[in-house]
Amino acid sequence: MDAATIIGLVSGIGLVLFTVLLGGNPGVFWSIPSLLLVIGGTFAATLLNFPLRDVLAVFATVKKAFVERVITPEELIEKLVSYAGVARRDGVLALEGQTDLSMDPFFERGMQMAIDGMPAELIKDMLGIEITYMEDRHALGQSILAAMGIYAPAFGMIGTLIGLVQMLAVMNDPSRIGYGMAVAILTTLYGALLANLLFLPAAGKLRVRTANEVLDKEIMIEGILSIHSGDNPRLVEQKLKSFVAPAVRRRVRTERNLPRD
Repeated sequence: MDAATIIGLVSGIGLVLFTVLLGGNPGVFWSIPSLLLVIGGTFAATLLNFPLRDVLAVFATVKKAFVERVITPEELIEKLVSYAGVARRDGVLALEGQTDLSMDPFFERGMQMAIDGMPAELIKDMLGIEITYMEDRHALGQSILAAMGIYAPAFGMIGTLIGLVQMLAVMNDPSRIGYGMAVAILTTLYGALLANLLFLPAAGKLRVRTANEVLDKEIMIEGILSIHSGDNPRLVEQKLKSFVAPAVRRRVRTERNLPRD
């Protein structure tokens, strides 16, 4: 899990708990009926809007929102320039079994296609299709999480209305007014917390992770095509650096991987 996610989640939950404990009686913030209504209602509405298979799959997709990048862009550029140097000197076949980005199946497939001598356009098309469908899968996950971020506060308001009705129905019995008031207020609280501390941040983080992953894969494609065509490693470096911000370019250290003049 990346540091930003840990800090954000812990600090968010911690601030809420700190505020609750300041009141002196945290038990008043606990209501099982309110919690069941918000959580159950949110998932029920989500299942009405999306197929069960997609809702279950979103939990696997959302893992990407909470993990560090396997490799940073500067490390990726350095490795691709190194491979370009080997291919330039010994040929593309020399890279078979030598690449150490095996943790990324996308890169391995692309390199294997280059090693097998597939046409560059076909390699680019096949890998581009894979990126497109990855973006579609992640976009679906984002839309499900965003929808849950909308449904949770909505069911909080529904719970508020239910609580108000219950409260108004027993106005002649002051001892029962408190229950209806608790349901009315706590469901809104639970809905707002789930939406703004879980569902919407997860959707946003997944959106950022998707953009990062697309960038990494585009760098890989350009690097693989350059290796396939036997480009000079210095040219490969310049092309790959154009994908990233100047601050990242300055962190790239490829001197040891470039052939000597």
